[in-house]
Amino acid sequence: MSGEATKTLFHPFEAQAISMPGKGECALFLGAEPGFRLPDGFEAEIHLVQGFRPYFRALQTSGRIITPQGEGTGFDVALVLAGRHRGQNELRIAEALERVAAGGLVVVAGGKDEGIASLRKRLGELVPLDGHMPKYHGTAFWFRRPADAVAAATLRAANPAPRVDGRFTTNPGMFSFDRIDVGSKLLVDNLPADLRGHVADFCSGWGYLAAETLARSPAISAIDLHEADFASLEAAKANLADVAQSVARNFFWVDLLSEPVERRYDAIVMNPPFHRSRAAEPEIGAGMIRAAAKALKPGGRLFMVANRQLPYEPVLAAAFSSHAEIARDGMFKVLSARR
Repeated sequence: MSGEATKTLFHPFEAQAISMPGKGECALFLGAEPGFRLPDGFEAEIHLVQGFRPYFRALQTSGRIITPQGEGTGFDVALVLAGRHRGQNELRIAEALERVAAGGLVVVAGGKDEGIASLRKRLGELVPLDGHMPKYHGTAFWFRRPADAVAAATLRAANPAPRVDGRFTTNPGMFSFDRIDVGSKLLVDNLPADLRGHVADFCSGWGYLAAETLARSPAISAIDLHEADFASLEAAKANLADVAQSVARNFFWVDLLSEPVERRYDAIVMNPPFHRSRAAEPEIGAGMIRAAAKALKPGGRLFMVANRQLPYEPVLAAAFSSHAEIARDGMFKVLSARR
């Protein structure tokens, strides 16, 4: 998301459509992103919530209170930065309603091309809106927490945690939250059954690839899951709780592009992301490949899936002693490499 939506979020305060929160008050900012600027006169203590590790680390430099998931109640103001995923937006607003004090202010903003108009309409059917204001290619709207909990309960009921394949619990906003990802399935179908020793799943998401890797290779003694999204990693912990009880499982909330991996592995499996915005960013996957090469023992193996058009082969050639394509379909390719 660009900084435009963040500017939209604070514009009603700057335009004096909403009174500035003063000293002694406390504000909650759900979905806070790096680079935001509080308006002059916004003197409330602000608690930032951000579960995406790269953004979390960047926000830490601000010196403000920051947590990967919401904590506490009784806030005077809740700010919600809306994104492209309707379910995640509605759950964040439900959380905002639950965490502000009765009568507390909730301010929501998002881009016009990311569904903010429909979100405002939806909320207007649940609570009386106090106002809205377009600015910076987006819209902000605001309302007060009602005395009852009907609105929050309605939003939560409309967005239950899915049960994927009858085995995995996820939440809206996670990667492939409502179905098994086609690329991950292709990778799983082409994994060898002889993986052993200490294995890692890079960009593990909510745990599908790790669970299937364990099911196919009984000689694995330990598996580590590395994931940048805090909520997905928490889901993975629950989803792997009953899988391969004899195998040691470790979970790392980490930005693999900027934080070193201390352990060394016999094999790594991964389905790396290739974008953070809407445009493809192949350098993300390339960085993951380099991180995997550093984290593998000599002779260790990498198995990964990628979109067919992404040019990862030169990166593999530079980082590994050998590499090969072992499968493909109409959209994806499965690549293997040996350190």
